[in-house]
Amino acid sequence: MSDEPANRGDAEGTTEPQESPGEGPPIDDGRRDEPSIATDGGDEYEPDDRPVETDGEGVVGDHADHGEADYPDPDDDIGGISTPPDDEEMPLADHIEEMVLRFAVVLLFGATGTAIGLLGASEALEFIWLDVFPAQAEEVPPPHIYHPLELWMTRIKLSALLGIMVALPTFVYECYKFMKPGLYPHERKYYLASVPLSVVLAALGMLFSYVLVLPVLFQYFTYYAEGSADIAYALGETFDLIITLTGFLAIVFQIPLFIMLAIMMGVTTRRWLAQKRLYFWAGFAGLSFMFTMDPTMMAPILVAVTMILLFEGTLLVLKWVGRD
Repeated sequence: MSDEPANRGDAEGTTEPQESPGEGPPIDDGRRDEPSIATDGGDEYEPDDRPVETDGEGVVGDHADHGEADYPDPDDDIGGISTPPDDEEMPLADHIEEMVLRFAVVLLFGATGTAIGLLGASEALEFIWLDVFPAQAEEVPPPHIYHPLELWMTRIKLSALLGIMVALPTFVYECYKFMKPGLYPHERKYYLASVPLSVVLAALGMLFSYVLVLPVLFQYFTYYAEGSADIAYALGETFDLIITLTGFLAIVFQIPLFIMLAIMMGVTTRRWLAQKRLYFWAGFAGLSFMFTMDPTMMAPILVAVTMILLFEGTLLVLKWVGRD
């Protein structure tokens, strides 16, 4: 009778389990007492129960419920480089078509300016011829023509110069419209500030050539041959020199802009340019003798001196404003 409750307890499963031979104590894997972590949505999870998200280079999320990885928008990021806000992908054919249409507009303006120039080419030739020689009208040597098409070719060249002057602002505007979607806002401001300045400098260079350099040059030519021979200026060759010198000085007057842009972009410094000035002087002399060669050497000397003065003047202004 005394053993019956014990047997009944065994039958009801109230006895403590006994360890089997060969089995060790229960293994504690460390999860039993580890606190749960709550997510932003209030759900709890075990830290080691869920995989960690990665992007191949580093951890993106610390748990599965963290959400999707924050990757850059492919429309705003190409190869890790952000793109302007207005930049849109276009087929290559559309880009070429737009470029051709804008170039056609530039040609149209240039052709219109050339046609207008042809209407008054004869009067323009006479005016320029009498103006570049520093003498009275009756003392200016007359132009000579040495082949049948020389007069017409000179008219066309002079008219084409007017067409280029008319087409240049149009070219600047069409280039800006073509590149505008691919430019950042600060780059657009930079373009709109530098390009018109370049046009103004080109106009100043042409005016400098016409008002100062050409009269001095032709006065020297006249004095150089005076007393030894009668001067016979060929119409075509004379205007070739005028057009070449005027166009080259329009490019020469871009030197201040090039220097300022290089310093602003961090390509060089004013101090480095000042230290290497002799090399620049030699380069200016070489370019002037290459593009404005004449037997008297007067034209390349005038151009080289102009380039050096522009270079040194720009460095002086930069030093005055405190740019090193």
